[in-house]
Amino acid sequence: MTSAPAIGFEYRPSCWTPRLLVAVTALAVPAIWLAGAPQWARVALLIAAILACIRAVRQLRVPIFAVGWGAHGGWTLRGQDGADDAATLLSFRVLRNVILLRLASRRYGRLSFWLMPDNLDPDTRRRLRMRLAALRATPENA
Repeated sequence: MTSAPAIGFEYRPSCWTPRLLVAVTALAVPAIWLAGAPQWARVALLIAAILACIRAVRQLRVPIFAVGWGAHGGWTLRGQDGADDAATLLSFRVLRNVILLRLASRRYGRLSFWLMPDNLDPDTRRRLRMRLAALRATPENA
């Protein structure tokens, strides 16, 4: 797909992702408490679940202002300070209206981007899904 245009978008975390994480944790709390385990085990699991939720919500904040995918397949991350950094695509998942991108760069390390309807416009999401589908269809990625 050498004729594919570059795709770029400003990234801001979705407001739905932390809400979903908190909702799942809120459902896990009564399930853990009502389990038949000893009380010390239930308390330990409750603490672990709440700490895991807090850690996951904190990891959603990334120091990235924009993401770009060049016409020739190179990824670029633009930091909050305006500096660009080359990145590589580690993996991706497309689940209906949600795209999960995992990128790695030398400066920022491994980052996960949750692209949902509230933080990516429909046209950019459609173009991104089409290029990712073409990437998946190439023989070296099969």
